[in-house]
Amino acid sequence: MKKLFFWLTTIASGFVLVACSVNENKTVTNDESWKRVENKKKLVVATSGTLFPSSYYNNENELTGYDVEIIAEVAKRLGLKTTFKEYDVDGQIMSVAKGESDLAANDFSLTNERKEKFDLSSPIKYSFSSMIVRQSDNSGIASLKDLKDKKAAGEPNTNYMKIAEKYGAKLVTYDNATNNQYLTDVARGRTDVILNDYYLQKMSIDALPDIPVKILEGVYLNPNETGFLMKRENVTLRKKINEVLQEMRKDGTMKKLSEEYFQTDVSTKPSEKLEESTLGE
Repeated sequence: MKKLFFWLTTIASGFVLVACSVNENKTVTNDESWKRVENKKKLVVATSGTLFPSSYYNNENELTGYDVEIIAEVAKRLGLKTTFKEYDVDGQIMSVAKGESDLAANDFSLTNERKEKFDLSSPIKYSFSSMIVRQSDNSGIASLKDLKDKKAAGEPNTNYMKIAEKYGAKLVTYDNATNNQYLTDVARGRTDVILNDYYLQKMSIDALPDIPVKILEGVYLNPNETGFLMKRENVTLRKKINEVLQEMRKDGTMKKLSEEYFQTDVSTKPSEKLEESTLGE
């Protein structure tokens, strides 16, 4: 069975630019993105299979997860079969850019540097960023300013690590590490803090209750929206997908799947007080 916990791969998709400004009315010359998908009767989806609970393998070794099940239902309602291709985050983005996949489903948001090439579907998840720290002493952190000289864990070149660096943290980078390793290193003092998506962090901590770490209460930042990543010019495909997502929101399907995988409704905006922490990109 493949490893279930690898949520920190999602950070390469970024959470700085949170608005999904999809303009379905703009005209794109020779946009045959929906026609191509319709003709082949298949939606090719890039994902990771390692991002719990958005895209992962269950105990029966079946690919599942919030993003996976939503896009599978979208395809079904459009009369399409779904083919999933698994990559790391950079591989997913490259696959979409090259046209090898029609879209990527892996808890994606937009970074400023990608917004000129890619766009998102309408949101399927609203969230925000948080910090994991040690239970015993909060890793000496009470605010973003306290990140100075702390050891921040994560994958290199991600927006979470950029935020940590902006506030003076020392970066400790990982590659293909499990949640168990990330959380254990914080608990043992090898690192001090992990910045990432709140709901993914909460699910990780709930799944590994014996590791003495926690989410730092009251320090939440960067509201964001996630959806399915597509090439920006694929307007007709995005419009079709958005129409189905709207149906799923109205008939309660999105809420049901949200509560199944996150134990809360992430398809609605959170009520927590959030602090903005942009990078000025």
